Amino acid sequence: MALAQIFSRAQEGAKSTLISVEVLITNGLPGLSIVGLPETTVRESKDRVRGALINSRFKFPTRRITINLAPADLPKEGGRFDLPIAMGILAASSQIPAGRLCEYEFIGELALSGELRPIRGILPASMACKNTGRAIVCAEQNASEAALVSDTRVLAARNLLEICNHLTGKNELPEGQPPQWQRTSTIMPNMSEVTGQHHAKRALEIAAAGGHSLLMVGPPGTGKTMLSSRLPGILPAMTDEEALESASIASISGQGLQSECWKKRPFRSPHHTASGVALVGGGSNPRPGEISLAHNGIMFLDELPEFNRKVLEVLREPLESGRIVISRAARQAEFPARFQLVAAMNPCPCGYLGDPDGRCRCTADQVLRYRQKISGPLMDRIDMHLQVPAIPVREIRDNAGKKQEDSAEIRKRVESARKIQFNRNGCINAHFDNSMIDKSCRLTVADTDLLESAMTKLGLSMRAHQKILKLSRTIADLDGQKDIRSKHLTEALSYRCLDRGQP
Repeated sequence: MALAQIFSRAQEGAKSTLISVEVLITNGLPGLSIVGLPETTVRESKDRVRGALINSRFKFPTRRITINLAPADLPKEGGRFDLPIAMGILAASSQIPAGRLCEYEFIGELALSGELRPIRGILPASMACKNTGRAIVCAEQNASEAALVSDTRVLAARNLLEICNHLTGKNELPEGQPPQWQRTSTIMPNMSEVTGQHHAKRALEIAAAGGHSLLMVGPPGTGKTMLSSRLPGILPAMTDEEALESASIASISGQGLQSECWKKRPFRSPHHTASGVALVGGGSNPRPGEISLAHNGIMFLDELPEFNRKVLEVLREPLESGRIVISRAARQAEFPARFQLVAAMNPCPCGYLGDPDGRCRCTADQVLRYRQKISGPLMDRIDMHLQVPAIPVREIRDNAGKKQEDSAEIRKRVESARKIQFNRNGCINAHFDNSMIDKSCRLTVADTDLLESAMTKLGLSMRAHQKILKLSRTIADLDGQKDIRSKHLTEALSYRCLDRGQP
């Protein structure tokens, strides 16, 4: 009897769980069985491993082989266990020394020729391996992605023979190096390209400074989409931790990493025909949806009322918790979903409600039904409601050739405000909990009375009350004020005009 143990990693939502691959070779009828909740791709690995070993000039034992993937109650999927299974068989049959195997974690799919193929989700595995003291051995195509985690030792291999030569001391595997594009910058749409709409630009600056969600309402062609696409350009740069989090979600989804996306905040804009599963994520082996792919970035929903109401309702929980849990009969998968929601809509079905030329022919019932496509609870979770009116032709002509404020100038003010927020509570204002609100959002007696009066007239909830306080705190931070003043509170109240169906 011969026993070998190999370490590997399974994908479980956004986490990468340590898996112990135990290989037992005993006397008996030749055969290979895999236990520990393997799915079809894992069960098929026995044929890939057999072909890879034979074509790499190793012997495939003609004895009874039992492979256990522990913990046994966690479903295993994908071809990532091919390499650890092959290494376990070689170690258990004494074809390679087993002494150094505990120093490594093996992840990779094997071709029948013995070549190593890349797998999705290598970055979360590298992040999980960071503090174990072990090195991660993976395909050469995965090595640069895995090496993004600075404290993880990554060894890149092209085939099975190279790994075995490394373990026997014949040749050392090269260490994976992070890509050279880490600090490259990309040109993003600039706020200076937007003519007029100063009120909307101000609202976007506030939303960027505090991480607040925003709904823009206005007729077609007023620049709602144009303004939204320029929000990433005024947001602070991503930290290394945020960049790794976002990159790991992209790695899990199978999209891979691109040089132009590194440290660039995601901007996701799903079409209004998208389903709830497309937004949340799902499948028999759950993968992240649009809201997780927008983690640490922006989710832009254009033509908000055109989305199916049931689809919009799935946003309610992640807007509050910053995560999404997908439950299946056999497993649960949790993905981060801390995104900034930006949405745009027309004021009525035809889009011209309130037009001075009288182009709107919508009845009051039609307008009401149109707006009721967005539920009160969802509207209650959106921090800012902004009217974006049409720009007069005269204003466009008068501003032609005039220099507009650059995104870089706005971003400096946003970064300054966020620095104040992190120094005060360690997070941006939109992520305040109740204790932080009580500590940092105190009002004078007169302002308290003003807020209570506004809540009564607009029928606001306690959630809206807290959001107004957070918004006031952000405006005060942009103003460089320690305390919230009346002008900050009144400006925050002006961004709640659509609460409870108010026109």
